[in-house]
Amino acid sequence: MAQTKSVSILGDSYSTYEGFMTPSTNELWYYGKNGDKKTDVKNVRQTWWHEVISENGWRLCINNSYSGATVSYTGYDGNDYSARSFNTRMDNLGQPDIIFVFGATNDSWAGTPIGEYKYDNITYGDLYQFRPALARMLQWMTDRYINTEIYFLLNNDLRDEIDESVKTICARYNVPVIELTDIDKISGHPSVKGMRQIADQVNAFIKKSK
Repeated sequence: MAQTKSVSILGDSYSTYEGFMTPSTNELWYYGKNGDKKTDVKNVRQTWWHEVISENGWRLCINNSYSGATVSYTGYDGNDYSARSFNTRMDNLGQPDIIFVFGATNDSWAGTPIGEYKYDNITYGDLYQFRPALARMLQWMTDRYINTEIYFLLNNDLRDEIDESVKTICARYNVPVIELTDIDKISGHPSVKGMRQIADQVNAFIKKSK
């Protein structure tokens, strides 16, 4: 009998839910008792990742998602976001068979410096720019998570240079990009309908790539 695949998520607010994050101190967007103006997502089973994992017969390993997180070390208003950065959290995903990286949204919204394409001799200072930070993250993850399927989920309505950078850098490291389209949102975050749309698009991509 084939072993059930385990899934980890490295994400931002879109993938958070109260009581399901590792570590539990990560900042959240989705709570069980959010007001209607913020979101209509009221149950963890309505999140895109819960739908994808349950519908494919997989199991959750670790969801390390952090609201407001950037891939780079530069956050909103130019603040240092290194503590919550994807680059800082990427080594805390357990031993999964599949990893979904859902990021770059906050880099786009925060106006993170894009930087140049750089794949070697990346310095600490380079990580405050998006392109070197993404390259360093994917290089490390593909080296570390051997024989693990890694997928990058790319939100819709991001800056063109962010979209282009994600596709270019992911291609270099052979990480498939699931490019999302027409996601329904409330306050800039997926609604119940939007979560379902993300899950459907992820499922369709995985099915097609098999």
